[in-house]
Amino acid sequence: MSRSRRYNDTCVGKKAGGTHGNVILGCRDAEIAQLTNITSSPHERLSKVVPGKARLPVSPVKMLAGRECNYNGRGRFSLADSCHVLSRYLPVNGPSEIDKMKSCAYVSQFSADGSLFVAGFQESHIRIYNVDNGWKIQKDIRARSLRWTITDTSLSPDCRLLAYSSISPVVHIVDVGSAAKESHANITEIHEGLEFSSNAEDYEDYSFGIFSVKFSADGRELVAASNDKSIYVYDLEAKRVSLRIKAHKSDVNAVCFADESGHIIYSGSDDHLCKVWDRRCFDTKEQPAGVLMGHLEGITFIDTRGDGRYFISNGKDQAIKLWDIRKMSSNVEYTPVCGYDEWDYRWMSYPEHIRNMRHPDDLSVATYKGHTVLRTLIRCYFSPENSTAQKYIYTGSADFSVYIYDLVSGAQVAKLDFHEDTVRDCHWHPFYPMMVTSSWDGAIARWEFPGSGGSPTPVTRTRRRRRSFY
Repeated sequence: MSRSRRYNDTCVGKKAGGTHGNVILGCRDAEIAQLTNITSSPHERLSKVVPGKARLPVSPVKMLAGRECNYNGRGRFSLADSCHVLSRYLPVNGPSEIDKMKSCAYVSQFSADGSLFVAGFQESHIRIYNVDNGWKIQKDIRARSLRWTITDTSLSPDCRLLAYSSISPVVHIVDVGSAAKESHANITEIHEGLEFSSNAEDYEDYSFGIFSVKFSADGRELVAASNDKSIYVYDLEAKRVSLRIKAHKSDVNAVCFADESGHIIYSGSDDHLCKVWDRRCFDTKEQPAGVLMGHLEGITFIDTRGDGRYFISNGKDQAIKLWDIRKMSSNVEYTPVCGYDEWDYRWMSYPEHIRNMRHPDDLSVATYKGHTVLRTLIRCYFSPENSTAQKYIYTGSADFSVYIYDLVSGAQVAKLDFHEDTVRDCHWHPFYPMMVTSSWDGAIARWEFPGSGGSPTPVTRTRRRRRSFY
């Protein structure tokens, strides 16, 4: 993930991959457009509370009037009705500062029920905030065996355990539910270490690092992505690595389970490829079920829609891609098309003359552009299913902002400006119109709708030392 892009040996004589011409933005897939429309449109009768032709969107007043008159025959809103109302209220008001640290904030994460929020910082700090109790710090964690920074955190589905990773072959587990507020590794509490490598040399330098770690839906397994080009699955009950896949030709920066079954895994790498792995038909050849090509540079993050079909990836080619795995290529030996030779995203701007290049074999169904992916592994997500029907995509950015895009049209619907440095991560509350952003300026900020009506906290722009790496 930290190497400059030099793939001359695999570019089969090309100076830069792709073809010239404007990238087509927005979704070209009719199925997901229709699916998004169905899951975020009101009941037909609710859209005709007053005489005349139904017009969307239906105002909240009309929606509430229709519910009170039981126009849909249910006496309540369906999930689609609720999403139609809530998805109009974007978390763009504010922000208010939750916390401010002296080190870079790398990770933001709400728990599945929205009751907890996790923030991971560079200088070995992880804080867990109780959202329902005025954002008070519930757990103040001092990480163990930290190398450079906290690269990722993951809460178990029951919110009892927190896994955190670093540039190290060990993932540590913290008991979130314990009574102690201060959790200093192996001083006030035991942080159980899960070893992902048996090679002694991996523990002596930065040769082995885990960049992404996720719990399975049942909380029994962890999946991890590492810079040894591999994916690991760790069995928490057996306390051992149950599967290692030599997945890519470069650092694996992102990995996740596709859905609740845990059978399918998505991965993204600095080799520019996203791959799909089906554990049900996995054999000793370690071949993926399919390959998805379309990025011209490395992938920084992956987020699944949770339906086992669609996912998005953020790329160093300054684009988010939406994928349908039913369109994946069976050419598992595909040679990645190179990007711009000798460009390094950690300290160089993306060359303007290749910004709109198109991959000749692009399999994505949508592309989203406007944000900046530089200096670190910036993350992107689908908006929540329960409040927005996942009709938006949002991402941090190296230009200190957060961008929100419409899933279907690809249009930028909001841009949040507050921070003084790169926004590496951000997370939307699973049920409320609330977003929390974390930045390298050390600030954790909360955005809401409608908010308190007050103006945002004043920002004094200061010249900060440019940081790079991971």
